Amino acid sequence: MASEIESVSPIDGRHLGSVPVTQPEDVAAAVAEAAEVQQLWAQLRLSDRARYLVRAAQAVIDEWDELVQVIVAEQGRPLAEAQSMELLPAVEALQWLAEATPRVLAPERVGLARSLQPFKRARLTFEPLGVVAVLTPGAEPFATPLGDVAVALMGGNGVVLHPSPLATQAAERIGRVFVRAGLPEGLVQIVHGGAGTARALVSAPQIAHVRFTGLSQAGRDVGEACARELKRSTIEVGGKDPMLVLADANIPRAVAGAVWGAFANAGQSGGSLVRAYVLRERFERFVAGVVAGAGALRIGDPFDARTEIGPLLAADRVTRLVELLDDAVAGGATLHCGGPREGATFAPAVLTGVPADARLMREDAPGPWLAIEAVDDEREGIARCNAGVGGLGASVWTSDPHKGTRVAGEIRAGMVWMNDHVVSRAEPQLPWGAVHGTGIGRARGAVALRASVEPKLVTWDPPVGRMPWWQPYDASLVSAWRALACMRSIRDADRERGWRNGARPLARVAMRSLRAARRR
Repeated sequence: MASEIESVSPIDGRHLGSVPVTQPEDVAAAVAEAAEVQQLWAQLRLSDRARYLVRAAQAVIDEWDELVQVIVAEQGRPLAEAQSMELLPAVEALQWLAEATPRVLAPERVGLARSLQPFKRARLTFEPLGVVAVLTPGAEPFATPLGDVAVALMGGNGVVLHPSPLATQAAERIGRVFVRAGLPEGLVQIVHGGAGTARALVSAPQIAHVRFTGLSQAGRDVGEACARELKRSTIEVGGKDPMLVLADANIPRAVAGAVWGAFANAGQSGGSLVRAYVLRERFERFVAGVVAGAGALRIGDPFDARTEIGPLLAADRVTRLVELLDDAVAGGATLHCGGPREGATFAPAVLTGVPADARLMREDAPGPWLAIEAVDDEREGIARCNAGVGGLGASVWTSDPHKGTRVAGEIRAGMVWMNDHVVSRAEPQLPWGAVHGTGIGRARGAVALRASVEPKLVTWDPPVGRMPWWQPYDASLVSAWRALACMRSIRDADRERGWRNGARPLARVAMRSLRAARRR
């Protein structure tokens, strides 16, 4: 394994820097250091942890211009998107977590049935898991990993971050943000490397939870490794996310939403739109609008504020996408526009008639492309949405909110957006996650916070007396339990019988408990 990872810009091949590789045999030391510091971090109050996140958010704002330069240069993402889809969501996530976590993870009182537990008090507390591993993709190099790290930190955990080898410079800036926030040294570790380093991290005994975002095969490998060791995991591998355009949809808005959902970040985001199903009577107009919209997108230097499509993350993605598009066309699809340009740039592609068994529809194919198909009715559209690979996000386009809600309930996806697409990625309050074989668990929102801690039940009883069901057993005790069951019945006759037959046994049991309480 190489000793360093070189970061090269997909824009012009410029060298951006290098980072040392953490060899697989050295991963355990990084995890152990994070675990040692975590024991002190876990003792802080939630409000104290929150102050560090507020300072981290301010550090992002203070370093805004430099961070923009790093993300655009390393990822090739247009200048506007680097700010609106990476930096601003990062600030929002940090600030929301600082505000919401003390409420979400506050101890909870648990109500008990007083028929059995007249004096017991119970509550849930939420304790840290230990050390969390965060493995993230290259196409979303800042907001996604920073949000995962911040969620784990607010749960009281240490973190070991393994970024994509294509996003090393952004990951280093994440580390610097937390240093500027004053986080205890060693609490957040960054380990760079390839698959061997990632496997060593996932299998490290001190790792209590793995958060993975990336391609499907790697996600399955991580899930299998965690399952073998009964280790918690949150996994997102994306999917072939669909949109369903109903007959009453506002077509200009649906067209604009499709162009955004499919081609923002050059189609490389988790949740990017790749399948559009349109009611037949609106199909021709929709296709014409999307083709025109795709052709109007400005392709060029991502540092130019007017650029809307920059290069893909790596040139080999262009090669793969060309191969998959050629396979689809050979199978009968029509390519209306789009294709490879110079270097790592790929013009947005719009296709119709793509066979359901085409490799493009079955394999990982990050890039700016959209397959559009006509459907005869709403039922067929729902069935086509559910038949595809994945279940991360889907969108429904309609003017009727009641119809949209009903259709959304029938689509198998972790998130369904009406008249928008990929809305949840930038909102820290909203859970983000998949169903239908494309993910486990949720990132973002209160759900993610609860997944970063271990719920612990704590109860208290007065230190005198005895519980009524403790030995010795006798006939009165047996009759008392039967009477209590009758009293809980929904039938009046059962409740009356319970009082009639159970009053005396219950009184005996109660007196026995009272006598025991008097004895200290």
